[in-house]
Amino acid sequence: GVENIPTKTKIAVEILKRFGADQDVQKVKDSRKIRSGKGKMRNRRHVQRRGPLIIYNEDHGLVKAFRNIPGVELSCVSRLNLLQLAPGGHVGRLIIWTESAFKQLDKHFGSFSGYSLPKSLVHNADLTRIINSDEIQSVLKPIKSKPRRAPQKKNPLKNMSAMLKLNPHAIVQKRVGRRKAAKKTAEKKPKTATAPKAGVKRHRKTPSPALPSAILTAAKKQKTEKASA
Repeated sequence: GVENIPTKTKIAVEILKRFGADQDVQKVKDSRKIRSGKGKMRNRRHVQRRGPLIIYNEDHGLVKAFRNIPGVELSCVSRLNLLQLAPGGHVGRLIIWTESAFKQLDKHFGSFSGYSLPKSLVHNADLTRIINSDEIQSVLKPIKSKPRRAPQKKNPLKNMSAMLKLNPHAIVQKRVGRRKAAKKTAEKKPKTATAPKAGVKRHRKTPSPALPSAILTAAKKQKTEKASA
């Protein structure tokens, strides 16, 4: 049988081709790529898809023949692993059983005589049709209206519309107060010249030198003569 094949990978590849599993091996080869992230620096450089699983009973060179084929995994029937049967929780992996391994299933896992698989309780799988049916809709509670939210409270001292609700005369009082404030500012005296700040020097104009009195009298006589002429 297959369990007694010589330890040659060439023969193992021919057996896979005979069972039509060579396409799965080729799919694994095409899917091999470099892992993203830091895993490629931790001896996990490449990732690839899973290939067929071969389950055997006794190893007489079977493991050495298939171990070098990418994607192919082997497991003994007495040590079945759920992570190998359904990797990632996805059922449907291609599994190749040897004849002796298939016969050992009853020995390891028992023969469930009189056992019937559980049947589904739902005969109609169309849930939208069930929910929208008249039988279900007649029992359901009516749709609740939107919850009414309390309005936001406004401060009357800051919001004029809230103040007018409490005191309609508030706007008149506000106008009178503005007029009084404007009148006070108008009646205030103009500001006097402030003293210069310490450390600030003001440039004063130098007075013109005083002219002698003789020159001033001569200039006045010339103006009067011109006016009389």
